[in-house]
Amino acid sequence: MEKRETSKKSGGLKAKRQKIRAKLLKTYYGNPMRDMKLIAITGTTGKTTVAHYVHEILRATNEKVAVLASDKPFKVGMLHKFLSDAWKAGANYVIVTVPAEGLRDNVFYGLPITVAAMTNFLISSLKDMEPKEYLDNEKTLFDMNPEIVVLNQDDANYDTFAEFKGKDKTVTYGQSSSDMKILNSKLYNKGTEATLSIKSEIFNVATFIPGETTVSYMACAAAIAYSMGIKIDKIIDGIAEYLPE
Repeated sequence: MEKRETSKKSGGLKAKRQKIRAKLLKTYYGNPMRDMKLIAITGTTGKTTVAHYVHEILRATNEKVAVLASDKPFKVGMLHKFLSDAWKAGANYVIVTVPAEGLRDNVFYGLPITVAAMTNFLISSLKDMEPKEYLDNEKTLFDMNPEIVVLNQDDANYDTFAEFKGKDKTVTYGQSSSDMKILNSKLYNKGTEATLSIKSEIFNVATFIPGETTVSYMACAAAIAYSMGIKIDKIIDGIAEYLPE
């Protein structure tokens, strides 16, 4: 019991130090987020794919975009350096994938979130965390009052994160009664197609990435873009443009 209490205190002190460091870095780099919008994408799988789809969609609208997409956690200093570099390069949007470890370490502390999106919550994909710890970490992102929240209604554990709400709007994607609804899909050896619908508009998206899970990732990217007011033809073009290396 005493060891657990010591561990909690140690974790609390680390969290406080991280928050102080985040504040100092924000000041040091001149608060670049005042001129940019941050799209944060989290979940156990698919974060990087969705980030690149959204990146290409925004580029299709002639926006200047920077993306930091990795499944590996990064330190708060690296994040703020990336934001500063993006601002200097003239970006008005930044897209960042959000590993739960980073949320645990408060790397996003104090940053304004325009969109927070969750791809899925697959317990089988967790390696170094228990499910409750993972969800507690995810909650820190959605508690930062993002303007828009995008959630996967098809996820088997959707009920555990359905409480996450956006300050302005909450958008779901998936089959059944989702806002961005997946009507059908076609899987090929070298790509994937899907028919999506939102607010009575029906459209087709296609990608060079094969696999059933890709359908969900395209729907997630489409839901993010549509919730930001991007036109459907640009969503179609952007998803088609992404060519993974």
